Amino acid sequence: MNRELEWSGIEREILACTRCPLSKSRTRAVPGEGNLYSSVMLLGEAPGRSEDEEGRPFVGAAGRLLNKLIEEVGMRREEVFITNVVKCRPPNNREPSPEEILACSRFTDRIIELVNPKTIAALGNHAGYYLFELRGGARWLGVTRMRGRVYRLPVLGSARTLVPTYHPAAVLYNPQLYETVRDDFRLLKRVVEALEGGAGLLRFARPGGRED
Repeated sequence: MNRELEWSGIEREILACTRCPLSKSRTRAVPGEGNLYSSVMLLGEAPGRSEDEEGRPFVGAAGRLLNKLIEEVGMRREEVFITNVVKCRPPNNREPSPEEILACSRFTDRIIELVNPKTIAALGNHAGYYLFELRGGARWLGVTRMRGRVYRLPVLGSARTLVPTYHPAAVLYNPQLYETVRDDFRLLKRVVEALEGGAGLLRFARPGGRED
């Protein structure tokens, strides 16, 4: 499979998609961007105003914060793949609805299957809901209860390592969360390094809270 060619086809479909009402109010759809061969995916919630204008994920204030978090743990944005569970901006930056997430999941599924990441960071509750409840067969208890631990779940036919944390936008509204999210990104970095060398040092938590 030629990943670049396949990605071009997915992009075209997303840009032309009218499967949900968000297509009527968007300026541009935001398929995602990054390394199609990365072992790491960052999965957010939905585009904001800047993303809607540019057609790229995480390019506004939350994106600048995300870049800072990535760089602080010794990673580079170009090394990972970034997308959202909803590819069009909800009006007034409201949260995406479950119906909108489900309508867009056909694209989210295909992007995950294409990139085939070993590790996915769930940025916010809606990304966690998609990965855990819709695709992982596990209960999502909310980012506050689920963050800070590493999970291993079958997502779209492959066992994947999931690291939930708050969405960077939450840090903009509550700067006290910054250290918490930075700790989660440090955890993400440790997970990536452990998987590259063999996962023997990782301890996986069950969605209910216990660790194996």
